[in-house]
This record gives sequence, structure tokens and C-alpha cells, in this order.
Amino acid sequence: MDKPIDKFWQLRLAEVKAALEANNFEVFLAENEADANKIVLEDLISQLKPKTVSWGGSMTFTESGLYKQLKGKTDLEVWDTFDKKISDDEKKQRRRQALHADLFITGTNAVTEAGQLVNLDMIGNRVAALTFGPHWVIVMVGRNKIVPDLEEAMFRVKNYVAPTNSMRLDKKTPCVKTSYCEECQSPDRICNTWTITEKSFPKGRTKIILINENLGL
Repeated sequence: MDKPIDKFWQLRLAEVKAALEANNFEVFLAENEADANKIVLEDLISQLKPKTVSWGGSMTFTESGLYKQLKGKTDLEVWDTFDKKISDDEKKQRRRQALHADLFITGTNAVTEAGQLVNLDMIGNRVAALTFGPHWVIVMVGRNKIVPDLEEAMFRVKNYVAPTNSMRLDKKTPCVKTSYCEECQSPDRICNTWTITEKSFPKGRTKIILINENLGL
């Protein structure tokens, strides 16, 4: 067989898509970052016609280039929660404001083969918007986020996603030194609020783009 790895991921992503759709998510398959961006910009935004857009912390979102592309759009009111030029107080205010956006874009820490989204947040703005607030949510998911079940999802988050994010953000937590979750009491701890999203409510509110590339953490 030619390109067995490609064949493997095509089958795996199709199965995860079906599981997510059974849980009332609207799901799109993208072969790469450019494909994913096209789905967001040309398909979903054209269909949904949001007036306001914002986002939560997501390396997949920024790595894809979509962040820069959305900031350049003149027909959308963009509430940029990543702007490094504003004060911490202004960032908090924008994160609150983002819960009222028409469209919210983010990633996920893990997605199970049963079609569940699993996330662990520091501040809680990302998971808050995922569960309630914005009219629509787009979740961009690299294939590396797929895990067999909830147990594996939580292990992945605690012992890979959280330590690497703590390193990326220069946090003063034990996992930065050990690479493992130490269930710390550090003021810099980023593991504060779990969410398990089993179904999209209302049906189709949450749009998921499964990307056939490794993206994010």
C-alpha cells in the first residue's frame, strides 16, 4: 500500500468525525492548516455571518495563521485577547467581552474516539466560552489531540499539555522541572478548571475542524 500513514489518519479521522457528529457537533475534515483556514474564512464565516469574533488561548489557532488573517478583516469587529500591547486589566476585560461574541474560536486539549472534548484551563475563559455565551464556537483540532478515552485524555492533559504549556509560558511550577504533573499548590498553577464536553448544545452550535496534521500541544 502506498502512503499507509496517510491512509491510517484518513480512516481514524473519519471515525472520530462520525463519533463527534453523533454527539451533535458539526464536523469538517481539513488536510492541512490552509484547508482549515479556508473552511473558517470562506465557508463558516460566510454562512454564519458573525458581526463580532474573539478567541481563547490556542496554539493551533495561532500556528494555523488564522489569528493574523482574522485581525486583518475589516468586515468583522475583532476582540483581540492576545494583544500584547494592552494592560492585564484590559486583557481580562476583553476575555469577559469575548463571552458575548457571535463567534468564538479555540482549540481543545484532547478529543476522545467517542467524540468528547476534554479541556483543562487556568483562567477559565476558554472553557467558559466553549460551554456557554458565544452564539457559535469553532474548535480547531490537530490529529495529535485524538486519544482513545477519557482516562487517556486526562493523562495527556496533566502529563504533557500542562507541563509543556507551563514551560512555554515560563511558569514557576514543579512540572517545568520534572515534566510531570506534581499536583502542585503553586500560585502559577495553570490546572484549575476541567471541562468534558460530551455533546454540542444546541445541536451544531460547536463546529469542529479536524486537521490531518500535528498542531498545537
